[in-house]
Amino acid sequence: MSNGPLIVQSDKTLLLDIDHASSDDCRKAIAPFAELEKSPEHIHTYRLTSLGLWNARAAGHDAEGVIDTLLKYSRYSVPHSLLIDIAETMGRYGRLRLESDPVHGLVLITTDSAVLTEVARAKKVAPMLGMRIDNETFAVHPSQRGHLKQALLKLGWPAEDFAGYVDGQSHEIELRQEGWSLRDYQRLAAEGFWHGGSGVVVLPCGAGKTIVGAAAMAHAKATTLILVTNTVAARQWRDELIARTSLTEEEIGEYSGAKKEIRPVTIATYQVMTTRKKGVYAHLDLFDAHDWGLIIYDEVHLLPAPIFRFTADIQSRRRLGLTATLVREDGMEGEVFSLIGPKRFDVPWKEIESQGYIAPADCVEVRVTLTDHERLSYATAEQEERYRVCSTTMTKKNVAKALAEHHKNDRVLVIGQYIDQIDEIAAELGAPVIKGDTPIKERERLYGEFRNGTIKLLVVSKVANFSIDLPEASIAIQISGTFGSRQEEAQRLGRVLRPKSDGRGARFYSLVARDTLDQDYAQNRQRFLAEQGYAYRIIDADDVFTGKI
Repeated sequence: MSNGPLIVQSDKTLLLDIDHASSDDCRKAIAPFAELEKSPEHIHTYRLTSLGLWNARAAGHDAEGVIDTLLKYSRYSVPHSLLIDIAETMGRYGRLRLESDPVHGLVLITTDSAVLTEVARAKKVAPMLGMRIDNETFAVHPSQRGHLKQALLKLGWPAEDFAGYVDGQSHEIELRQEGWSLRDYQRLAAEGFWHGGSGVVVLPCGAGKTIVGAAAMAHAKATTLILVTNTVAARQWRDELIARTSLTEEEIGEYSGAKKEIRPVTIATYQVMTTRKKGVYAHLDLFDAHDWGLIIYDEVHLLPAPIFRFTADIQSRRRLGLTATLVREDGMEGEVFSLIGPKRFDVPWKEIESQGYIAPADCVEVRVTLTDHERLSYATAEQEERYRVCSTTMTKKNVAKALAEHHKNDRVLVIGQYIDQIDEIAAELGAPVIKGDTPIKERERLYGEFRNGTIKLLVVSKVANFSIDLPEASIAIQISGTFGSRQEEAQRLGRVLRPKSDGRGARFYSLVARDTLDQDYAQNRQRFLAEQGYAYRIIDADDVFTGKI
Protein backbone atom coordinates (compact mmCIF):
# COMPACT_ATOMS: atom_id res chain seq x y z
CA MET A 1 0.00 0.00 0.00
CA SER A 2 1.35 3.43 -0.96
CA ASN A 3 0.25 6.91 -0.07
CA GLY A 4 -0.82 7.76 -3.62
CA PRO A 5 -3.50 10.29 -4.55
CA LEU A 6 -5.78 7.80 -6.36
CA ILE A 7 -8.35 5.35 -5.07
CA VAL A 8 -9.19 2.78 -7.76
CA GLN A 9 -12.53 1.01 -7.31
CA SER A 10 -13.97 -2.12 -8.85
CA ASP A 11 -16.96 -0.21 -10.30
CA LYS A 12 -14.49 1.49 -12.71
CA THR A 13 -14.46 4.78 -10.79
CA LEU A 14 -11.21 6.50 -9.85
CA LEU A 15 -11.23 8.92 -6.89
CA LEU A 16 -8.49 11.56 -7.08
CA ASP A 17 -7.46 13.38 -3.88
CA ILE A 18 -6.92 16.94 -5.14
CA ASP A 19 -5.06 17.99 -1.98
CA HIS A 20 -2.34 15.35 -2.47
CA ALA A 21 1.09 16.60 -3.57
CA SER A 22 1.08 14.26 -6.62
CA SER A 23 -2.50 14.95 -7.71
CA ASP A 24 -1.51 17.10 -10.70
CA ASP A 25 0.93 14.49 -12.04
CA CYS A 26 -1.72 11.81 -11.53
CA ARG A 27 -4.41 13.84 -13.31
CA LYS A 28 -2.15 14.25 -16.35
CA ALA A 29 -1.30 10.55 -16.34
CA ILE A 30 -4.91 9.31 -16.24
CA ALA A 31 -6.34 11.98 -18.58
CA PRO A 32 -5.67 9.98 -21.80
CA PHE A 33 -7.91 7.09 -20.68
CA ALA A 34 -10.27 8.26 -17.88
CA GLU A 35 -13.21 10.68 -18.06
CA LEU A 36 -13.94 13.16 -15.28
CA GLU A 37 -17.47 12.79 -13.85
CA LYS A 38 -17.58 14.96 -10.71
CA SER A 39 -15.29 17.70 -9.45
CA PRO A 40 -16.21 19.02 -5.99
CA GLU A 41 -13.56 20.66 -3.78
CA HIS A 42 -11.41 17.77 -2.54
CA ILE A 43 -12.15 14.50 -4.36
CA HIS A 44 -12.63 14.29 -8.13
CA THR A 45 -14.35 11.23 -9.60
CA TYR A 46 -13.16 9.77 -12.91
CA ARG A 47 -14.62 6.79 -14.77
CA LEU A 48 -13.07 4.19 -17.04
CA THR A 49 -15.20 3.57 -20.12
CA SER A 50 -14.72 1.27 -23.10
CA LEU A 51 -14.61 4.23 -25.51
CA GLY A 52 -12.04 6.04 -23.38
CA LEU A 53 -9.82 2.96 -23.27
CA TRP A 54 -10.19 2.38 -27.03
CA ASN A 55 -9.31 6.03 -27.75
CA ALA A 56 -6.22 5.62 -25.59
CA ARG A 57 -5.34 2.40 -27.44
CA ALA A 58 -5.69 4.12 -30.82
CA ALA A 59 -3.48 7.00 -29.61
CA GLY A 60 -0.68 4.58 -28.81
CA HIS A 61 -1.29 3.74 -25.14
CA ASP A 62 -1.39 0.05 -24.26
CA ALA A 63 -3.07 -1.83 -21.43
CA GLU A 64 0.25 -2.36 -19.68
CA GLY A 65 0.85 1.39 -19.52
CA VAL A 66 -2.67 2.10 -18.22
CA ILE A 67 -2.32 -0.58 -15.55
CA ASP A 68 1.14 0.68 -14.53
CA THR A 69 -0.28 4.19 -14.11
CA LEU A 70 -3.06 2.96 -11.83
CA LEU A 71 -0.64 0.87 -9.77
CA LYS A 72 1.81 3.76 -9.49
CA TYR A 73 -0.68 6.31 -8.15
CA SER A 74 -3.16 4.11 -6.28
CA ARG A 75 -3.36 4.52 -2.51
CA TYR A 76 -4.68 1.00 -2.01
CA SER A 77 -4.30 -2.24 -3.92
CA VAL A 78 -6.05 -2.10 -7.28
CA PRO A 79 -8.87 -4.66 -7.68
CA HIS A 80 -7.48 -7.52 -9.75
CA SER A 81 -10.77 -7.94 -11.61
CA LEU A 82 -10.50 -4.35 -12.83
CA LEU A 83 -6.99 -4.89 -14.18
CA ILE A 84 -8.22 -7.93 -16.11
CA ASP A 85 -11.18 -5.91 -17.43
CA ILE A 86 -8.88 -3.10 -18.64
CA ALA A 87 -6.60 -5.56 -20.44
CA GLU A 88 -9.53 -7.35 -22.06
CA THR A 89 -11.35 -4.15 -23.07
CA MET A 90 -8.24 -2.65 -24.69
CA GLY A 91 -7.51 -6.03 -26.26
CA ARG A 92 -10.81 -5.85 -28.14
CA TYR A 93 -9.54 -2.89 -30.19
CA GLY A 94 -7.89 -4.19 -33.34
CA ARG A 95 -9.08 -7.80 -32.97
CA LEU A 96 -11.11 -6.96 -36.11
CA ARG A 97 -9.47 -5.10 -38.99
CA LEU A 98 -10.74 -3.67 -42.24
CA GLU A 99 -8.20 -4.12 -45.02
CA SER A 100 -7.93 -3.91 -48.80
CA ASP A 101 -7.45 -7.21 -50.59
CA PRO A 102 -6.18 -7.32 -54.21
CA VAL A 103 -8.67 -10.09 -55.10
CA HIS A 104 -11.71 -9.48 -52.92
CA GLY A 105 -11.55 -5.70 -52.41
CA LEU A 106 -12.59 -4.61 -48.93
CA VAL A 107 -12.37 -7.38 -46.32
CA LEU A 108 -12.97 -7.78 -42.59
CA ILE A 109 -10.14 -9.80 -41.03
CA THR A 110 -9.77 -11.13 -37.52
CA THR A 111 -7.11 -12.68 -35.34
CA ASP A 112 -9.91 -14.55 -33.54
CA SER A 113 -12.30 -16.50 -35.75
CA ALA A 114 -14.85 -16.89 -32.93
CA VAL A 115 -15.20 -13.07 -32.75
CA LEU A 116 -15.74 -12.91 -36.50
CA THR A 117 -18.42 -15.60 -36.30
CA GLU A 118 -20.09 -13.76 -33.41
CA VAL A 119 -20.34 -10.39 -35.17
CA ALA A 120 -21.32 -11.97 -38.51
CA ARG A 121 -24.42 -13.41 -36.82
CA ALA A 122 -25.51 -10.00 -35.53
CA LYS A 123 -28.67 -8.77 -37.32
CA LYS A 124 -27.25 -5.34 -38.15
CA VAL A 125 -23.88 -6.64 -39.33
CA ALA A 126 -24.86 -9.64 -41.46
CA PRO A 127 -26.38 -7.61 -44.38
CA MET A 128 -23.13 -5.62 -44.71
CA LEU A 129 -20.96 -8.69 -45.21
CA GLY A 130 -20.41 -10.61 -48.41
CA MET A 131 -19.08 -14.16 -48.67
CA ARG A 132 -16.93 -15.73 -45.98
CA ILE A 133 -13.56 -16.16 -47.68
CA ASP A 134 -11.95 -18.27 -44.96
CA ASN A 135 -12.03 -18.76 -41.21
CA GLU A 136 -10.57 -15.31 -40.54
CA THR A 137 -11.95 -13.26 -43.43
CA PHE A 138 -15.24 -11.89 -44.76
CA ALA A 139 -15.71 -9.82 -47.89
CA VAL A 140 -17.36 -6.46 -47.21
CA HIS A 141 -19.45 -4.31 -49.52
CA PRO A 142 -17.24 -1.18 -49.99
CA SER A 143 -20.22 1.14 -49.50
CA GLN A 144 -20.71 -0.32 -46.01
CA ARG A 145 -17.27 0.58 -44.63
CA GLY A 146 -18.46 3.35 -42.31
CA HIS A 147 -21.77 1.74 -41.37
CA LEU A 148 -19.95 -1.50 -40.49
CA LYS A 149 -17.56 0.37 -38.18
CA GLN A 150 -20.55 1.99 -36.44
CA ALA A 151 -22.29 -1.35 -35.98
CA LEU A 152 -19.15 -3.13 -34.72
CA LEU A 153 -18.48 -0.37 -32.18
CA LYS A 154 -21.99 -0.79 -30.79
CA LEU A 155 -21.35 -4.54 -30.46
CA GLY A 156 -18.21 -3.80 -28.44
CA TRP A 157 -15.77 -4.89 -31.15
CA PRO A 158 -14.28 -1.70 -32.64
CA ALA A 159 -12.57 -2.39 -35.97
CA GLU A 160 -9.24 -0.85 -36.84
CA ASP A 161 -9.40 0.53 -40.36
CA PHE A 162 -6.36 -0.28 -42.49
CA ALA A 163 -8.24 -0.25 -45.79
CA GLY A 164 -6.41 2.85 -46.96
CA TYR A 165 -7.58 6.00 -48.69
CA VAL A 166 -7.82 7.36 -52.19
CA ASP A 167 -5.24 10.08 -52.75
CA GLY A 168 -7.80 12.43 -54.23
CA GLN A 169 -6.88 15.01 -56.83
CA SER A 170 -3.37 16.23 -56.14
CA HIS A 171 -2.86 19.89 -55.34
CA GLU A 172 0.46 21.34 -54.25
CA ILE A 173 0.27 22.82 -50.74
CA GLU A 174 3.35 23.86 -48.75
CA LEU A 175 3.67 25.56 -45.39
CA ARG A 176 5.30 28.98 -45.48
CA GLN A 177 7.74 29.19 -42.59
CA GLU A 178 9.00 32.76 -42.92
CA GLY A 179 8.85 34.47 -39.54
CA TRP A 180 7.21 31.53 -37.76
CA SER A 181 7.53 27.79 -37.35
CA LEU A 182 5.32 24.90 -36.34
CA ARG A 183 5.26 24.40 -32.59
CA ASP A 184 6.36 20.93 -31.48
CA TYR A 185 2.86 19.87 -30.42
CA GLN A 186 1.36 21.13 -33.71
CA ARG A 187 3.90 19.09 -35.69
CA LEU A 188 3.27 16.00 -33.52
CA ALA A 189 -0.50 16.43 -33.88
CA ALA A 190 -0.32 16.65 -37.69
CA GLU A 191 2.05 13.68 -37.88
CA GLY A 192 -0.07 11.64 -35.45
CA PHE A 193 -3.09 12.22 -37.64
CA TRP A 194 -1.26 11.50 -40.90
CA HIS A 195 0.28 8.24 -39.73
CA GLY A 196 -3.07 7.15 -38.27
CA GLY A 197 -4.87 7.89 -41.55
CA SER A 198 -7.95 9.53 -40.07
CA GLY A 199 -8.95 10.72 -36.63
CA VAL A 200 -9.32 13.58 -34.18
CA VAL A 201 -6.84 16.10 -32.78
CA VAL A 202 -7.81 17.67 -29.45
CA LEU A 203 -6.14 21.00 -28.63
CA PRO A 204 -7.16 24.01 -26.50
CA CYS A 205 -8.78 27.05 -28.08
CA GLY A 206 -5.99 29.42 -29.06
CA ALA A 207 -3.40 26.65 -29.48
CA GLY A 208 -3.53 26.78 -33.29
CA LYS A 209 -5.85 24.00 -34.48
CA THR A 210 -6.07 25.77 -37.85
CA ILE A 211 -2.28 25.47 -38.16
CA VAL A 212 -2.57 21.72 -37.49
CA GLY A 213 -5.14 21.57 -40.29
CA ALA A 214 -2.78 23.45 -42.62
CA ALA A 215 0.07 21.06 -41.71
CA ALA A 216 -2.20 18.08 -42.47
CA MET A 217 -3.02 19.66 -45.85
CA ALA A 218 0.72 20.02 -46.54
CA HIS A 219 1.08 16.27 -45.83
CA ALA A 220 -1.83 15.39 -48.13
CA LYS A 221 -0.96 17.77 -50.97
CA ALA A 222 -4.47 17.23 -52.32
CA THR A 223 -7.77 19.01 -52.79
CA THR A 224 -9.36 19.62 -49.41
CA LEU A 225 -12.89 20.21 -48.12
CA ILE A 226 -13.01 22.09 -44.79
CA LEU A 227 -16.27 22.17 -42.82
CA VAL A 228 -16.67 25.00 -40.27
CA THR A 229 -19.28 26.36 -37.87
CA ASN A 230 -20.09 29.69 -39.55
CA THR A 231 -19.10 32.17 -42.26
CA VAL A 232 -16.86 34.24 -39.97
CA ALA A 233 -14.92 31.07 -39.13
CA ALA A 234 -14.70 30.24 -42.86
CA ARG A 235 -13.09 33.59 -43.59
CA GLN A 236 -10.69 33.23 -40.67
CA TRP A 237 -9.62 29.84 -42.07
CA ARG A 238 -9.14 31.41 -45.51
CA ASP A 239 -7.01 34.26 -44.13
CA GLU A 240 -4.90 31.88 -42.04
CA LEU A 241 -4.31 29.51 -44.99
CA ILE A 242 -3.25 32.40 -47.22
CA ALA A 243 -0.87 33.66 -44.52
CA ARG A 244 0.60 30.27 -43.55
CA THR A 245 0.62 28.23 -46.77
CA SER A 246 1.46 28.52 -50.45
CA LEU A 247 -2.28 28.74 -51.28
CA THR A 248 -3.56 31.89 -52.98
CA GLU A 249 -6.97 33.50 -52.64
CA GLU A 250 -7.96 32.12 -56.06
CA GLU A 251 -7.36 28.55 -54.89
CA ILE A 252 -9.71 28.83 -51.88
CA GLY A 253 -13.49 28.76 -52.31
CA GLU A 254 -16.22 29.67 -49.83
CA TYR A 255 -19.39 27.57 -49.80
CA SER A 256 -21.83 29.35 -47.49
CA GLY A 257 -25.16 31.11 -47.49
CA ALA A 258 -23.49 34.02 -49.31
CA LYS A 259 -21.31 32.18 -51.86
CA LYS A 260 -21.20 28.79 -53.60
CA GLU A 261 -17.61 28.47 -54.83
CA ILE A 262 -15.98 25.07 -55.38
CA ARG A 263 -12.20 25.34 -55.66
CA PRO A 264 -9.22 23.07 -54.88
CA VAL A 265 -9.60 24.07 -51.23
CA THR A 266 -13.27 24.67 -50.38
CA ILE A 267 -14.45 25.93 -46.99
CA ALA A 268 -18.13 25.14 -46.31
CA THR A 269 -20.34 25.88 -43.31
CA TYR A 270 -22.23 23.15 -41.46
CA GLN A 271 -25.33 25.33 -41.72
CA VAL A 272 -25.44 25.43 -45.51
CA MET A 273 -24.52 21.73 -45.77
CA THR A 274 -27.47 20.76 -43.60
CA THR A 275 -30.02 23.06 -45.25
CA ARG A 276 -32.99 21.06 -46.55
CA LYS A 277 -35.15 21.86 -49.56
CA LYS A 278 -38.33 19.80 -49.80
CA GLY A 279 -36.83 17.33 -47.32
CA VAL A 280 -33.59 16.84 -49.31
CA TYR A 281 -30.11 17.86 -48.18
CA ALA A 282 -29.19 19.31 -51.56
CA HIS A 283 -25.74 20.62 -50.58
CA LEU A 284 -24.44 17.34 -49.18
CA ASP A 285 -23.60 16.52 -52.80
CA LEU A 286 -20.60 18.78 -52.21
CA PHE A 287 -18.90 15.77 -50.61
CA ASP A 288 -19.05 14.05 -54.01
CA ALA A 289 -18.62 17.14 -56.18
CA HIS A 290 -14.85 16.87 -56.19
CA ASP A 291 -12.20 14.18 -55.81
CA TRP A 292 -11.21 15.36 -52.32
CA GLY A 293 -8.00 14.00 -50.82
CA LEU A 294 -8.75 15.34 -47.33
CA ILE A 295 -11.85 16.44 -45.41
CA ILE A 296 -11.36 18.57 -42.27
CA TYR A 297 -14.14 18.90 -39.69
CA ASP A 298 -13.56 21.99 -37.54
CA GLU A 299 -15.19 21.87 -34.08
CA VAL A 300 -15.92 18.18 -34.69
CA HIS A 301 -17.72 17.89 -31.34
CA LEU A 302 -20.56 19.92 -32.93
CA LEU A 303 -20.98 17.73 -36.00
CA PRO A 304 -24.68 17.63 -37.04
CA ALA A 305 -26.35 14.24 -37.56
CA PRO A 306 -26.74 14.63 -41.39
CA ILE A 307 -22.98 15.19 -41.71
CA PHE A 308 -22.37 12.03 -39.66
CA ARG A 309 -24.69 10.11 -41.97
CA PHE A 310 -22.92 11.28 -45.09
CA THR A 311 -19.49 10.73 -43.53
CA ALA A 312 -20.39 7.06 -43.15
CA ASP A 313 -20.44 6.87 -46.95
CA ILE A 314 -17.07 8.55 -47.62
CA GLN A 315 -14.71 6.37 -45.63
CA SER A 316 -12.22 6.21 -48.50
CA ARG A 317 -11.38 9.92 -47.92
CA ARG A 318 -8.93 10.95 -45.22
CA ARG A 319 -10.79 12.72 -42.41
CA LEU A 320 -9.39 15.06 -39.75
CA GLY A 321 -11.51 16.24 -36.83
CA LEU A 322 -10.36 19.28 -34.82
CA THR A 323 -11.78 20.18 -31.41
CA ALA A 324 -11.01 21.60 -27.99
CA THR A 325 -13.07 18.90 -26.28
CA LEU A 326 -14.45 15.57 -27.45
CA VAL A 327 -17.36 15.90 -25.02
CA ARG A 328 -20.73 15.70 -26.81
CA GLU A 329 -23.77 16.34 -24.67
CA ASP A 330 -25.81 14.08 -26.98
CA GLY A 331 -23.58 11.08 -26.24
CA MET A 332 -22.49 10.65 -29.87
CA GLU A 333 -18.77 10.37 -29.11
CA GLY A 334 -18.97 6.84 -30.51
CA GLU A 335 -20.02 8.21 -33.90
CA VAL A 336 -16.99 10.52 -33.93
CA PHE A 337 -14.77 7.54 -33.04
CA SER A 338 -16.15 5.19 -35.70
CA LEU A 339 -16.79 7.64 -38.56
CA ILE A 340 -14.17 10.39 -38.26
CA GLY A 341 -11.65 8.20 -36.45
CA PRO A 342 -10.21 7.76 -32.97
CA LYS A 343 -8.35 10.42 -31.02
CA ARG A 344 -4.88 10.70 -32.55
CA PHE A 345 -3.45 13.50 -30.41
CA ASP A 346 -4.36 15.25 -27.20
CA VAL A 347 -2.51 17.58 -24.87
CA PRO A 348 -3.70 19.08 -21.56
CA TRP A 349 -4.56 22.79 -21.64
CA LYS A 350 -2.27 23.50 -18.68
CA GLU A 351 0.68 21.96 -20.53
CA ILE A 352 0.19 24.38 -23.44
CA GLU A 353 -0.20 27.22 -20.93
CA SER A 354 3.09 26.29 -19.22
CA GLN A 355 4.83 26.64 -22.61
CA GLY A 356 3.42 30.18 -22.97
CA TYR A 357 1.23 29.42 -25.98
CA ILE A 358 -2.09 30.17 -24.25
CA ALA A 359 -2.77 32.70 -21.52
CA PRO A 360 -3.09 31.62 -17.87
CA ALA A 361 -6.70 31.89 -16.73
CA ASP A 362 -8.36 32.70 -13.43
CA CYS A 363 -11.81 31.07 -13.33
CA VAL A 364 -14.28 32.71 -10.95
CA GLU A 365 -17.84 31.68 -10.14
CA VAL A 366 -19.83 34.65 -8.86
CA ARG A 367 -22.75 33.47 -6.69
CA VAL A 368 -25.71 35.80 -7.02
CA THR A 369 -28.49 35.88 -4.40
CA LEU A 370 -31.89 36.53 -5.98
CA THR A 371 -34.28 39.06 -4.47
CA ASP A 372 -37.41 37.79 -2.72
CA HIS A 373 -39.47 38.77 -5.76
CA GLU A 374 -37.10 36.90 -8.11
CA ARG A 375 -37.14 33.85 -5.83
CA LEU A 376 -40.93 33.82 -5.91
CA SER A 377 -40.95 34.13 -9.72
CA TYR A 378 -38.54 31.20 -9.92
CA ALA A 379 -40.53 29.08 -7.45
CA THR A 380 -43.82 29.60 -9.29
CA ALA A 381 -42.43 29.17 -12.84
CA GLU A 382 -43.21 26.07 -14.88
CA GLN A 383 -40.42 23.49 -14.69
CA GLU A 384 -39.29 24.04 -18.29
CA GLU A 385 -39.07 27.81 -17.72
CA ARG A 386 -37.19 27.79 -14.42
CA TYR A 387 -33.70 27.81 -15.85
CA ARG A 388 -34.48 30.80 -18.03
CA VAL A 389 -36.09 32.65 -15.10
CA CYS A 390 -33.05 32.24 -12.81
CA SER A 391 -30.56 32.90 -15.61
CA THR A 392 -32.00 36.23 -16.71
CA THR A 393 -32.74 38.07 -13.46
CA MET A 394 -32.17 41.79 -12.97
CA THR A 395 -29.83 40.97 -10.07
CA LYS A 396 -27.53 39.07 -12.43
CA LYS A 397 -27.60 41.94 -14.88
CA ASN A 398 -26.53 44.40 -12.18
CA VAL A 399 -23.58 42.19 -11.25
CA ALA A 400 -22.53 41.92 -14.91
CA LYS A 401 -22.65 45.72 -15.23
CA ALA A 402 -20.50 46.13 -12.11
CA LEU A 403 -17.93 43.64 -13.48
CA ALA A 404 -17.84 45.41 -16.85
CA GLU A 405 -17.23 48.72 -15.08
CA HIS A 406 -14.49 47.17 -12.91
CA HIS A 407 -12.73 45.96 -16.08
CA LYS A 408 -13.39 49.02 -18.23
CA ASN A 409 -9.71 49.22 -19.23
CA ASP A 410 -9.64 45.58 -20.43
CA ARG A 411 -11.13 43.97 -23.54
CA VAL A 412 -14.32 42.38 -22.22
CA LEU A 413 -16.78 39.87 -23.71
CA VAL A 414 -20.20 39.52 -22.08
CA ILE A 415 -21.62 36.17 -23.23
CA GLY A 416 -25.22 35.00 -22.85
CA GLN A 417 -27.71 32.45 -24.07
CA TYR A 418 -30.96 34.46 -24.17
CA ILE A 419 -31.38 37.13 -26.82
CA ASP A 420 -33.65 39.46 -24.82
CA GLN A 421 -31.17 39.30 -21.93
CA ILE A 422 -28.15 40.22 -24.06
CA ASP A 423 -30.13 42.97 -25.85
CA GLU A 424 -31.06 44.53 -22.50
CA ILE A 425 -27.57 44.38 -21.06
CA ALA A 426 -26.02 45.71 -24.28
CA ALA A 427 -28.40 48.68 -24.19
CA GLU A 428 -27.58 49.45 -20.56
CA LEU A 429 -23.83 49.11 -21.12
CA GLY A 430 -23.96 51.10 -24.35
CA ALA A 431 -22.10 48.24 -26.02
CA PRO A 432 -22.50 46.70 -29.49
CA VAL A 433 -24.10 43.26 -29.65
CA ILE A 434 -23.44 40.28 -31.93
CA LYS A 435 -26.12 37.60 -32.27
CA GLY A 436 -27.53 35.20 -34.83
CA ASP A 437 -29.23 37.81 -37.02
CA THR A 438 -26.24 40.19 -37.07
CA PRO A 439 -25.10 40.40 -40.72
CA ILE A 440 -21.73 38.83 -41.49
CA LYS A 441 -20.19 42.15 -42.56
CA GLU A 442 -21.32 43.79 -39.32
CA ARG A 443 -19.88 40.90 -37.27
CA GLU A 444 -16.55 41.16 -39.06
CA ARG A 445 -16.48 44.95 -38.56
CA LEU A 446 -17.19 44.66 -34.82
CA TYR A 447 -14.69 41.84 -34.33
CA GLY A 448 -12.11 43.93 -36.20
CA GLU A 449 -12.74 47.01 -34.02
CA PHE A 450 -12.54 44.87 -30.90
CA ARG A 451 -9.20 43.44 -32.05
CA ASN A 452 -7.69 46.86 -32.74
CA GLY A 453 -9.03 48.39 -29.51
CA THR A 454 -11.54 50.84 -31.03
CA ILE A 455 -14.16 49.12 -28.89
CA LYS A 456 -13.33 47.34 -25.64
CA LEU A 457 -16.66 45.77 -24.74
CA LEU A 458 -18.73 43.37 -26.84
CA VAL A 459 -21.96 41.62 -25.86
CA VAL A 460 -22.32 38.33 -27.73
CA SER A 461 -24.76 35.43 -27.97
CA LYS A 462 -23.70 31.80 -28.39
CA VAL A 463 -22.74 32.55 -32.02
CA ALA A 464 -19.40 33.67 -30.56
CA ASN A 465 -18.81 30.31 -28.85
CA PHE A 466 -16.98 28.89 -31.83
CA SER A 467 -13.98 29.59 -34.04
CA ILE A 468 -13.73 33.30 -33.30
CA ASP A 469 -10.21 34.69 -33.00
CA LEU A 470 -10.11 37.65 -30.59
CA PRO A 471 -6.53 37.58 -29.29
CA GLU A 472 -6.74 40.58 -26.96
CA ALA A 473 -9.96 39.53 -25.18
CA SER A 474 -8.85 39.06 -21.57
CA ILE A 475 -12.15 39.08 -19.62
CA ALA A 476 -15.23 36.93 -20.27
CA ILE A 477 -18.41 37.43 -18.25
CA GLN A 478 -20.81 34.50 -18.76
CA ILE A 479 -24.32 35.55 -17.75
CA SER A 480 -26.20 32.49 -18.99
CA GLY A 481 -25.42 29.26 -20.82
CA THR A 482 -26.83 26.18 -22.49
CA PHE A 483 -27.90 24.26 -19.40
CA GLY A 484 -24.93 22.14 -18.20
CA SER A 485 -22.92 22.04 -21.43
CA ARG A 486 -19.25 21.28 -20.77
CA GLN A 487 -18.36 21.79 -24.43
CA GLU A 488 -19.78 25.32 -24.26
CA GLU A 489 -17.73 26.03 -21.14
CA ALA A 490 -14.63 24.96 -23.05
CA GLN A 491 -15.44 27.22 -25.99
CA ARG A 492 -16.25 30.25 -23.85
CA LEU A 493 -13.12 29.94 -21.74
CA GLY A 494 -11.24 29.55 -25.00
CA ARG A 495 -12.37 32.98 -26.16
CA VAL A 496 -9.97 34.62 -23.67
CA LEU A 497 -7.02 32.20 -23.83
CA ARG A 498 -5.17 33.68 -26.80
CA PRO A 499 -1.78 34.89 -25.52
CA LYS A 500 -1.82 38.64 -24.85
CA SER A 501 0.78 40.95 -26.36
CA ASP A 502 1.71 42.20 -22.89
CA GLY A 503 1.74 38.74 -21.28
CA ARG A 504 -1.37 39.33 -19.13
CA GLY A 505 -3.51 36.46 -17.93
CA ALA A 506 -7.24 36.03 -18.57
CA ARG A 507 -10.22 35.93 -16.26
CA PHE A 508 -13.41 33.95 -16.84
CA TYR A 509 -16.39 34.95 -14.71
CA SER A 510 -19.50 32.79 -14.57
CA LEU A 511 -22.53 34.38 -12.90
CA VAL A 512 -24.60 31.75 -11.10
CA ALA A 513 -27.94 32.22 -9.29
CA ARG A 514 -27.66 30.66 -5.84
CA ASP A 515 -30.00 27.79 -4.82
CA THR A 516 -31.43 27.30 -8.33
CA LEU A 517 -31.06 25.07 -11.37
CA ASP A 518 -28.42 27.53 -12.54
CA GLN A 519 -26.17 26.38 -9.69
CA ASP A 520 -26.83 22.69 -10.46
CA TYR A 521 -25.96 23.13 -14.13
CA ALA A 522 -22.87 25.20 -13.28
CA GLN A 523 -21.40 22.24 -11.41
CA ASN A 524 -21.62 20.11 -14.54
CA ARG A 525 -20.10 22.82 -16.71
CA GLN A 526 -17.19 23.24 -14.33
CA ARG A 527 -16.25 19.58 -14.67
CA PHE A 528 -14.55 20.62 -17.88
CA LEU A 529 -12.45 23.24 -16.10
CA ALA A 530 -11.38 20.73 -13.45
CA GLU A 531 -10.58 18.13 -16.11
CA GLN A 532 -8.10 20.57 -17.65
CA GLY A 533 -6.51 21.40 -14.31
CA TYR A 534 -8.16 24.79 -13.72
CA ALA A 535 -9.09 25.62 -10.17
CA TYR A 536 -12.11 27.89 -9.95
CA ARG A 537 -12.85 30.05 -6.96
CA ILE A 538 -16.29 31.01 -5.75
CA ILE A 539 -17.00 34.56 -4.63
CA ASP A 540 -20.18 36.30 -3.53
CA ALA A 541 -21.73 38.96 -5.74
CA ASP A 542 -21.28 41.44 -2.85
CA ASP A 543 -17.51 41.17 -3.42
CA VAL A 544 -18.01 42.54 -6.92
CA PHE A 545 -19.75 45.67 -5.67
CA THR A 546 -17.11 46.24 -2.96
CA GLY A 547 -14.22 45.66 -5.36
CA LYS A 548 -12.85 42.53 -3.62
CA ILE A 549 -12.22 40.67 -6.87
